[in-house]
Amino acid sequence: MAFLSFFMLVGIAVVMIPCWFICKKAGQSPWLSLLCLVPSLGTLILLYILAFSDWRVAPPVQAAWSPQPPYPPQPPYPPQS
Repeated sequence: MAFLSFFMLVGIAVVMIPCWFICKKAGQSPWLSLLCLVPSLGTLILLYILAFSDWRVAPPVQAAWSPQPPYPPQPPYPPQS
C-alpha cells in the first residue's frame, strides 16, 4: 500500500510542478496548480483557465504586415516649366 501511495505522490508531482511554472509564466497565481489534485476535472479546469484568460506576461500581438504608405501623387501632365 505504501508503494502505491509513493507512486501517487510522484504522479501528482510530475503534473503539478510543470503546472506551477506554467501558471507563474502566464502571470496567473501559481496556486491554481493545486487544481491538479482533483483527478481529470481539475487539470481540465486549469487548462481552460490558462487557455481563455489574458496572459499578462505575453507581449501584445502585432499586425503580421504593415500597410504600405500611399504612393506619391502623379506629376501634372503636360509638365510645366
